[in-house]
Amino acid sequence: MPRTSQHLHPYREPVATRLAATVLLLRDAPGNAGGIEVLMTRRSDKASFAPGAYVFPGGGIDALDAQSHTAADRRPTQSDLHLTQAIAAIRESFEELGVLLARHADGPRKGLMADAQDIAAIDRHQPFVAQCTARGLRLAADSVFMLAHWITDRDLPRRFDVPFLVARMPEGQEPVADESEQFEPVWVRPADALARHEAGQFFMIFPTIRTLQRLATFATTQAVFDALAHELPLWTSCPRAGTLAGKEARYMESDMPYGELALVCPDGQIVHPLDWQTERPVPLLRNVQRLTAPNPGVMTGPGTNSYLVGDPATGYIAIDPGPADPEHLDKLWRAAGGDIRMIVCTHSHPDHSPGAAPLQALCVQAGKARPPILGLPSAPTARTASTFTPDRSLQNNELLALDGQAPEDNITHTLRVIHTPGHAANHLCLLLVEDALLFSGDHILNGSTTVVDPPDGNMADYLDSLDKLDAVCAEHGVEFILPAHGYVLGDARSAIAKLKSHRLAREAKVLAAMQALPQGSMEDWVRHAYADVPPRMWPVAQRSLLAHVERIRMFAP
Repeated sequence: MPRTSQHLHPYREPVATRLAATVLLLRDAPGNAGGIEVLMTRRSDKASFAPGAYVFPGGGIDALDAQSHTAADRRPTQSDLHLTQAIAAIRESFEELGVLLARHADGPRKGLMADAQDIAAIDRHQPFVAQCTARGLRLAADSVFMLAHWITDRDLPRRFDVPFLVARMPEGQEPVADESEQFEPVWVRPADALARHEAGQFFMIFPTIRTLQRLATFATTQAVFDALAHELPLWTSCPRAGTLAGKEARYMESDMPYGELALVCPDGQIVHPLDWQTERPVPLLRNVQRLTAPNPGVMTGPGTNSYLVGDPATGYIAIDPGPADPEHLDKLWRAAGGDIRMIVCTHSHPDHSPGAAPLQALCVQAGKARPPILGLPSAPTARTASTFTPDRSLQNNELLALDGQAPEDNITHTLRVIHTPGHAANHLCLLLVEDALLFSGDHILNGSTTVVDPPDGNMADYLDSLDKLDAVCAEHGVEFILPAHGYVLGDARSAIAKLKSHRLAREAKVLAAMQALPQGSMEDWVRHAYADVPPRMWPVAQRSLLAHVERIRMFAP
């Protein structure tokens, strides 16, 4: 974890969460169009949380819910916690909408769901479970399944820890809102709700929107329940927010900006701008700045990220100065106050290393000591545009240290060199030891997978280097990866695992293409193995395909 002394903003403890439960009542859409519908209702305009929003029924978990297990039917695999949550959701759906998820325990109607007569006999404002029991009804908690787990964003003044549960709407029942907390119950297809929200006609909050987006991918209610048989939520999320184009923007863990928001604002404050721009450096910690070069494109994304590590007391190490763009290098030099002690290139590709020599010259012209250009020399396999000779070659596990006297104490920033061939033969990554941050160059990117282009690129080396980086992350507790393209990545080891899994899955497709078309050309194989990639990208994909082919043949018996 980064040192707390390096965080940009004073820590503010988020409000504690309250336990709650929400239920999505589902039915198959009528007619021939197919799909599913979900029951939604509009919250009171005076509600303390999400006033006026269309939501799913739900509310807080009461102590009595946990004491009512004997009044409910449960699955053998349903935990006590999930049972309590289901009971709370059943109670809330009745109190708010008059929907009763209960069935008769005995008599001629044994096993049948509650009907209109049962609903009319139960007072929404009196103890719920006791009334059900007195009427011979058992709560149908065994028909309530966990879809997702949401934890309210850290920045909000009211926060909930809430499972989003799903159940089938009982046949013959009609929702009737309580007209105090909930109004206007409506059946709606997820896609239609999202379209109406986009048009400004159906206000919803972030978790509702994201849940509907995922629910829209299911063709039937049965498909939903089939996906939930393992008793685990399909996703768990505590969103984070930053600003984009001057407006608040929220993100889930799977979204590209999430890791950066976790690094810069661990407590959830909405103070970090996410707009990509090349005019000024973006502070990520007190001792880490990012300046993006003005070279956006298909291969570079928003542009190459140049990083400055250090502070005024220690001076700075510049990582990946980028292309030889005078304005970009001047901004980088000025962001360091002209005090650049070392220049490190993660590899020699033309969007990373050409700026090193002119940045060094800029420091000398200003009367500063000549900062050494460090890295690994390009191999004979490198393309002409990627030739590079550093002032000094870096050794694996070498330490690059900055040391200075801060007002409160001596301060150090130490980069550990990690040789990571694969994307390029001379690729290296850097670990900021004191803050457990990994600068990944092009080995790990945010938003895309890096090209491995033989002969300088090697897929076997690339995957071995991923394993090496995972071991470093485990050893040092690394949670954040700072790539050369894209936002900061969080959950570092998971990101590496997913990347390796993606590469191996792609390799399996390549092998399948080779087996299906043993006399096929590279163009034939890329059409099969990269069918999920736009055809305009196949020429680039073919370079990585060749790297996979080489690895497959290397391990062939």
